Amino acid sequence: MGKLVWLASYPKSGNTWLRVFLHNYITNADEPHSINDLAAFSAVECSAAFFAAHDKRPGSALTPADVQRLRPLVHRDLTKLHDDLVFVKTHNANLALHGVPFCTPEVSAGAIVVIRDPRDVAVSYAAYTGMDIDAAIDFMGQKGAANRGTDVQVFELLSRWSAHVESWSQSHRHLLLRYEDMVAGPETVFGKVVHFLGDDPEPARLARAISFSRFDELSAQERNVGYAAHAPGAAGRFFRAGRVGQWRDALTAAQVARVAAAHGEVMRRFGYL
Repeated sequence: MGKLVWLASYPKSGNTWLRVFLHNYITNADEPHSINDLAAFSAVECSAAFFAAHDKRPGSALTPADVQRLRPLVHRDLTKLHDDLVFVKTHNANLALHGVPFCTPEVSAGAIVVIRDPRDVAVSYAAYTGMDIDAAIDFMGQKGAANRGTDVQVFELLSRWSAHVESWSQSHRHLLLRYEDMVAGPETVFGKVVHFLGDDPEPARLARAISFSRFDELSAQERNVGYAAHAPGAAGRFFRAGRVGQWRDALTAAQVARVAAAHGEVMRRFGYL
């Protein structure tokens, strides 16, 4: 059995919240874990630093073919970060490119997948990147939607929002979480996460980890000390609103219809229509 547990999501869907919860639950400390120390127990798969062990060029100089050639080597390196399971954040779709899977099956133990209403994703992604909402909706509908390589991260293939969700919902041994359920019933949902990882959640420990992972706590940390993983050039705060249903006030009827036309089948399957 592999060692990597993928923490997978489309951007702005709750992946960092999941990581923060895991760090607070694992450390079981008396104060909230720093949002700037999430590398203590989890790795970001697209980090160019991991790829530099096999190719010294910056991430911006690596072509998608270069990155795909190196991914299996990097994933094997990641298994050595900890003696136990290794949590690895990814925004890649669970697909393959140039004949190479984005998540190497041989070293994978499973995945915790977070999905969010694509209408809210569009609002949050637009605010974070600085693109307008129509551009964000267009981006989320592109089969080849990708984040290009920079000096700090390598190329990521997101694909269409619905293709991304389908790719992970069909993956071997996964736990799928809806962001909306994380908000409405965190004790239930995060308890499932602990169960999925092979333990029975300790009620007091679970409650403390959830409290230390509240959105207002994360937003306050970002406001007070900054968030080091904030993408260079990003337009808005990382922990911006976190609300469910913000699309109702932010999208026009035409924009709502465009999202439904592009992703309606998958939205219905997961209760968004």
